[in-house]
This record gives sequence, structure tokens and C-alpha cells, in this order.
Amino acid sequence: MSKGIIYVCSTAVDGLIKIGRTTDFQSRMKHLEDNGYRNVAGLKRQFAIELDNHELIEQLLDDLFDKSRVGNTELFSLDINKIIQLLSSFDGKQIYPTDETKQEVFENATEIIQSQMIPDGEYSLSRKIKGVEKTVTASMVVLDGKIILKKGSTIAPYKKIKTPSWALTRKSMKIDNNSILIEDVECSAPSMAAALVVGGPANGWTSWKDKNNQFIDIYRKKDIDED
Repeated sequence: MSKGIIYVCSTAVDGLIKIGRTTDFQSRMKHLEDNGYRNVAGLKRQFAIELDNHELIEQLLDDLFDKSRVGNTELFSLDINKIIQLLSSFDGKQIYPTDETKQEVFENATEIIQSQMIPDGEYSLSRKIKGVEKTVTASMVVLDGKIILKKGSTIAPYKKIKTPSWALTRKSMKIDNNSILIEDVECSAPSMAAALVVGGPANGWTSWKDKNNQFIDIYRKKDIDED
């Protein structure tokens, strides 16, 4: 059975994604990112995996998400993280991204999905960091599904953040000479927001607290208990 690549791309339209298959990933991505697809622009590669049974998998995805398909196209109105979570669970070689493992991709997609369980509101982080004189304190706001690390938060010196996109965001943040964040930063998940604050790996679910001084992990556990 010949190998092939299943890929998923985001688009300029929020919530609209493209799922497809190819045997030449780089050429296909260059064409889509340069030219768009079916009058939809802003396509950007997000995940790709090489599979032995790629034709059957694509058919399975088409059947599974047929009600979310846009006309007779390869466009779907779906949460891209749910598709990435699904594809990264398959037994195959990850083609993209190249700087994260398949397990890391799966875990990040899962956390982004779980973040939707966090109620709108403001959350706080307070932590003593080794080698930092003052206690690091920060504020995170959740509003309409978006997670914002608020300006005015104190930021610890950068050590190392494993997720490349998070590390890139951390290095581009605007921080004054007093280690204060001077503009809001949008984050994909609570662990990203916590990592940006502490400058290294952090579990956001046991870092951020709500107004009742409870870790936000209670919202994730509540969903599991209800299921």
C-alpha cells in the first residue's frame, strides 16, 4: 500500500479549515499558501502526517465530518484543534510541524480544546521563582474563548520554553526594565500564558487561580466528572 500525507490547513476565515491528502507536501503547501483554495485565501499549514492508508483515512474524515463540509470542496467548518488531535493520534510519521513531537502536538491541541471549559473571567498567578527576588504575579483574562495575558503582569527572566511557537512569543513580548509586561498578549492555552510568565515550563491548570482562589483545573475535572 502506497504512502501518502494527510494535512490540515487553517484559512483566513476563522473556523474554516482545509483537509486534504498529497504525496508531495512541500509543493502542495506552496501552491495553497501562494494561491489559496476555492476563493479562500490565507491558507497556512498546521499539521501533516504520512500514513500507509491515507486514502482510507481521508475517506473516513470526509464521511465523519460530511455535515461540516462546505459545498463540494475540501473545506470544513470545524475546530482545527480537534482535527489535529485526531490526526496526531494516528500511527504514522509526522511531516509537519518539524520542531515538535507528535506527542507534544497532541497535548497542545488537547489543552487548547480543554481551555474552552474555562469560564469567562479574570485569573491570577503568584509564584516565587528561584533566583528572582520578587514574587512573580500575573493576570490572565478569558473572554469569548480567547485567553489574554494582561499588561501589568510581572515577567520572570527567560530560561527555556519547549514549545517553539510559545518561545517565539516570549522572546517578542514587550517588557519594561522593571520586568513588567507593557501590552496584552493573546495565548492559545493557560499553560502557554503561565510559561510566558515564569519563563519556562509550567502547568497552567495548576498555576492560574480563579477569584475563589481555586486552581482552574477544577473546570477541566468538572467536565470529566460530568462525562
